[in-house]
Amino acid sequence: MEKVRFDCWKDGKKRALTMSYDDGVFQDRRLVEIFNKYGIRGSFHLNSGLFGGDGGRTVLADEIATLYAGHEVSAHSLTHPFLERVSAAEVVHEILEDRRRLEAACGYPVRGMSYPMGTYNDAVVSMLPTLGIRYARTTKATRKFEVPNDFLLWHPTAHHNDEQLFELLDKFQKSVYPMPLFYLWGHSYEFDRHNNWERIEQFCQEASGKEDTWYATNIEIYDYVMALRALEFSADRSMVYNPTATDVWVRYNHESVKIPAGQLIRLEEN
Repeated sequence: MEKVRFDCWKDGKKRALTMSYDDGVFQDRRLVEIFNKYGIRGSFHLNSGLFGGDGGRTVLADEIATLYAGHEVSAHSLTHPFLERVSAAEVVHEILEDRRRLEAACGYPVRGMSYPMGTYNDAVVSMLPTLGIRYARTTKATRKFEVPNDFLLWHPTAHHNDEQLFELLDKFQKSVYPMPLFYLWGHSYEFDRHNNWERIEQFCQEASGKEDTWYATNIEIYDYVMALRALEFSADRSMVYNPTATDVWVRYNHESVKIPAGQLIRLEEN
């Protein structure tokens, strides 16, 4: 029997690209326009306790559902503290209250986050699953295209100001590594600070429109990988059951095969 290969993203695509931006500042409005122009998708990690403050520096709660439509609204804590410096009770409050307010604004469960200040400790990480958080992004860029083993310590590929950004994009687009994932992160206010909006526009233009690439949000990447890991095979590997709510794809006999959510299929029939 042909070996089953776990090397397909959604729709059998070879590679995936996701973006991740923090703080919910007003420059997100321009960044979202650029993403939408090129069909790029990502996740925006927001501090709901800071909305409308600091002289209009942040987005407003009542624009979130429209502004981030087609992308993901994700947590970033209520007020952006160093989570490892506050009590466990404060960590609970910062994350749950941020989720509650964001969910009221966007209309769906908020299940991801990025660490404020990029800092954390083992105690903070261990609390996240009980607080409804399924992934958490760090700021430790790897310059690699690997799927994380632990989504609560999800290290991005690069920051958008990385001097090797376009070399990394070229390497990613040529990669033969199974299921390469490019994860870019940053803050949209940095484009004003460094006067380099053309950089993200160029990146999105060069990254967009690739038939072999899935443009996804962070939570979509998480859900897909979890569903792929959850597949249940018969002992002779002729049958496979997908117990999750997410369709996934595997490669069998050199062809991508869809394993629909909640269904059992016989591989030799595909």
